[in-house]
Amino acid sequence: MRRRVMALFVAAALVAGAAGAQERGPVTGLPMPRYVSLKASEANVRRGPSLTHRIDWVYKRRAMPLRITAEFGHWRRVEDRDGAGGWMHYSLLSGVRTVLVERDLLDLHAGPEPGAMVIARLETGVIARLSECGPDWCVLSAGGHDGWARKTALWGVGAEEIVD
Repeated sequence: MRRRVMALFVAAALVAGAAGAQERGPVTGLPMPRYVSLKASEANVRRGPSLTHRIDWVYKRRAMPLRITAEFGHWRRVEDRDGAGGWMHYSLLSGVRTVLVERDLLDLHAGPEPGAMVIARLETGVIARLSECGPDWCVLSAGGHDGWARKTALWGVGAEEIVD
């Protein structure tokens, strides 16, 4: 009976999240969906929100950005940039913001404008720490370099999101 009730709650949370009706997480009260990063160097992704659920795969990239789409107790439903995901214990996640570079040889600029000096170029797949974002540009740290990059070339920050 308890498992059935849990499954119904999880299904309702997923439907509400997909419909955009749920703006805050029922457990944390934090915005939904929201971005976090992987705290651990290895983390199990499960089919449901408990240790009894099957492990579908294992994430093995520390600091990888993930999007939380649902909450249930100590469990968070996450998805990666490809839309793949599952349930993960909240202790494996961090509020430290990171982004994934999606454009090869992305210019990291000294300022938030296309003509600013290029400090570095980041390859596709690089994980960078996110410091702040305006409407079009974000401040990143990667490989010992800090600079500005176009938001449209990053995964791990919402298109309309402003980060202070």
